[in-house]
Amino acid sequence: MIDDPLVKTLLTNVVEDESNLPIVEALNDGLDTDEAISEKTGIKLNIVRKFLYKLYDMGLASYKRSKDPETQWFTYSWKFEKEEVINRIKKDSEQYLKMLNDELEREENNMFFVCPQGHVRLDFDDASDYEFLCPVCMEELEFQDNAETIKQIKEDLKMVESNFDSFNKKNK
Repeated sequence: MIDDPLVKTLLTNVVEDESNLPIVEALNDGLDTDEAISEKTGIKLNIVRKFLYKLYDMGLASYKRSKDPETQWFTYSWKFEKEEVINRIKKDSEQYLKMLNDELEREENNMFFVCPQGHVRLDFDDASDYEFLCPVCMEELEFQDNAETIKQIKEDLKMVESNFDSFNKKNK
């Protein structure tokens, strides 16, 4: 599961760097204590704990606390929540697809004008409110052909939909 590109992206964002992914892999492999994960991965215990708690805060891991009868110390047994990872990726992907579709609609249904100095990019209505002058430097705004932007958004949509469909097929 961790090899899936969407899962890897999500988890890398949580653990801040791909070099910390072994923490999640060890947790996914069934190691349950922070000490065991630290020992197996060679990552310092405080770093392992930091990322386990980040996973916990996002609902991607859970733990059970038990007390050692001899030492009276607490032991935390961690569990990787695969279903929550799947739900999170589905939710995030759906939000991203909606955002891309909204952006595409906005680009296709508007004309845009830009400041030659790069200060602003305004749609026709906003540009006309400023009499086609940059509100920052007062230079005349220039028409911007957004065909390349539209093309890029469509490519991004196709790629995200493809990755999302592939993910959904694997995780039904």
